[in-house]
Amino acid sequence: MPYQALRPCRGTGAGASVGVNLNDAEIVMRALVYHGPGVKAWDDVPKPAVTADTDAIVRVDATTICGTDLHILKGDVPAVTDGRILGHEAVGTVESVGSGVKTVKAGDRVLVSCISACGSCLYCRAGHAGQCLGGGGWILGHKIDGTQAEYVRVPFADTSTYPLPAGASDEDILMLADILPTGYEVGVLNGCVRPGDVVAIVGAGPIGLSAISGARLFSPSHIIAIDLADTRLEAAKAFGADITVNNSRQDPLEVIRELTDGLGAHVAIEAVGVPATFELAAQLVRPCGHIANIGVHGEPATLHLEELWIKNITITTGLVDAYSTATLLELLATRQIDAGKFVTHHFTLDEFDKAYDVFGRAADTGALKVVLSRNA
Repeated sequence: MPYQALRPCRGTGAGASVGVNLNDAEIVMRALVYHGPGVKAWDDVPKPAVTADTDAIVRVDATTICGTDLHILKGDVPAVTDGRILGHEAVGTVESVGSGVKTVKAGDRVLVSCISACGSCLYCRAGHAGQCLGGGGWILGHKIDGTQAEYVRVPFADTSTYPLPAGASDEDILMLADILPTGYEVGVLNGCVRPGDVVAIVGAGPIGLSAISGARLFSPSHIIAIDLADTRLEAAKAFGADITVNNSRQDPLEVIRELTDGLGAHVAIEAVGVPATFELAAQLVRPCGHIANIGVHGEPATLHLEELWIKNITITTGLVDAYSTATLLELLATRQIDAGKFVTHHFTLDEFDKAYDVFGRAADTGALKVVLSRNA
């Protein structure tokens, strides 16, 4: 059944919202709402409205699910509370804007970044909008309602949305809301990948594949992808990894030591977010190398500083700042990156249960990124 927008009415029956009181006069929409660890629902909720003069209300035309959303559903992100609309990635059409918005207007088609930037605080001016002090940062689907909905309120619209380049599809551009900037900034640039480097990427999910795409721009000598799922390792080859290791059958440390005369990788990128993968990345790196942690960790990992300090190892962590989004849009428009390869499954907006099931069982389904569209 094609997706149809809900008419303004009070929610009833199984689709009614939980814990939300809707008045007859309120305009409602549907959204994917978090109700505590392991519990989510496609609920009736009030449609957002402009509440600050820098806001835009964006009709969501396409959105997706992130690994971070799975962490939220596991209870790993306690700042996300019952009633929050999930999601932080979207392509959509501006419906209305506040009086202070200067660069977008109703009818414009935009990419909604996962990072909201006030644009004027200390960190935004330094290019670190992920740490925004002015009310931005990663707030969509985290501290305020997000994009897995019919409509979303986007704060700081001038500095948190991007016009769509001509010739690229919605789903291609959607990959630049989060995963491609994250893999590029937090993995490749923080890891200081340079020409000729050996780059080991632990985890071949969407973020790991984004790191492969970004690393290729710097002409490393080898990119080694490490994962437990053969389907994801096949995807890693398609994205540009020249060596793949299933670490349920092979020891990646042996593979990389043999390749590098025992030295290890110049750069080890952790792209999963569990203790074992961080500790593996620390084992794979050579003296004077870099460990770039991208994964969202929900529990402590052991840091063997007693072994690492004498090897001059640099460890970086980070939340994406999305300062590279404009550059990546240029690379997408000129076909120097192929974002469409990430998308493996399509759904309509009211098929979130199916989409989460497919995405959450990626090892079985082969899912990389799922796209939910208003007009699937």
